Amino acid sequence: RAALHEAVRAILAEVRARGDAALLDCTARFDRVRLQALQVASEELAAAAQRLDPEDRAAIDAAIATVTRFHEAQRSVPLTVDTAPGVRCERLTRPIDAVGLYVPAGGAPLPSTAIMLAVPARLAGCRVRVLCTPPRADGSADPAVLYAARACGVGQVFTLGGAQAIAALAYGTATVPRVDKVFGPGNAWVTAAKQLVAVDPEGAASDLPAGPSEVLIVADAGARADFIAADLLAQAEHSSDAQVLLVTDSRELAGRVNAELARQLPLRRRAAVAGAALAHGRAIVTTDLATAIEVANAYAPEHLLIQTRAPRDWLEHVTRAGSVFLGPWTPEVLGDYCSGTNHVLPTWGYARSCSGLALADFERRMTVQEADQRGLATLGPVAVRLARLEGLEAHAEAMAVRLRAAEAGT
Repeated sequence: RAALHEAVRAILAEVRARGDAALLDCTARFDRVRLQALQVASEELAAAAQRLDPEDRAAIDAAIATVTRFHEAQRSVPLTVDTAPGVRCERLTRPIDAVGLYVPAGGAPLPSTAIMLAVPARLAGCRVRVLCTPPRADGSADPAVLYAARACGVGQVFTLGGAQAIAALAYGTATVPRVDKVFGPGNAWVTAAKQLVAVDPEGAASDLPAGPSEVLIVADAGARADFIAADLLAQAEHSSDAQVLLVTDSRELAGRVNAELARQLPLRRRAAVAGAALAHGRAIVTTDLATAIEVANAYAPEHLLIQTRAPRDWLEHVTRAGSVFLGPWTPEVLGDYCSGTNHVLPTWGYARSCSGLALADFERRMTVQEADQRGLATLGPVAVRLARLEGLEAHAEAMAVRLRAAEAGT
């Protein structure tokens, strides 16, 4: 990890020092692509729709609609409270001004990630919305990602990937606008870059730590082994280090699931990747379902599937999970693409303390207070006393001078 961070620091420093030239060099070095331009032309953005199958466009549009519906419902309401006579406190919401959206490529295009990032950014009202995605072998960006970005209101897209993309967003170059916060998952290099720029006062904040994809399935004896195996393989095909676990109170079910995995795995195009992930996966047999839920809470998975007789009955006992999927007809894939929830979720056990991406992550909260003389008469002596208790005499005097003026009528 130390060696990785040192390598990423070098990339960040190179981009800060040399700007666009460093971005072009890094892309040639790491992606083996020599770009003629960093930014996707507006004409190419507009033409992306024509390069897609109409059914693919319709699927992207449908996903945008459900994600918009769910995130729109998250809008906060201004809060006003009179905390004491003559003292009013408020909490207001403002959008983050400039955000950077990172959409990884890996082995396949990820228009769904563009949707999950760009929809809440648009709804929050972020003024500057910049998207980076790695170039393909010919230097172009994937048309599905471009179409999703444009449909969600993103006007600036750059063919940049890896740590150099995060550096460009955090520090800005002559071509890439500097942003206040960076969003989106990525590989170890991207994750390290996000961590480093987030602790740099001159860098940019980041959303949440993102590691290998995870799924944990809690199931009873009545669950369908073919469904469970399909759900495990859906996560396993992400990468060889994906985490896939089954926790059940039925040894017989665990055996049936293993048999289904053996049957289904050879049928999958990414069987080699999925097989590597399954090699370090686990089936855990517990004495009862309550213990299975305890195991799930201890693991704090990114995705928790509950495939039991009455799945909702167990929901109140779930305390740590990025996103929960109830029942056999709610595969994790539904949340990946189009249920409406956000699929950018905490991994590596961060679900113990972090939440999945939401509208609030693209916003800031600021508080307001307003007091009159009546309010100061009520709370002023409290402030003076506490300031002196803490040894901050100037604090106390800033209040006391007002109390004396109010008492004198001046």
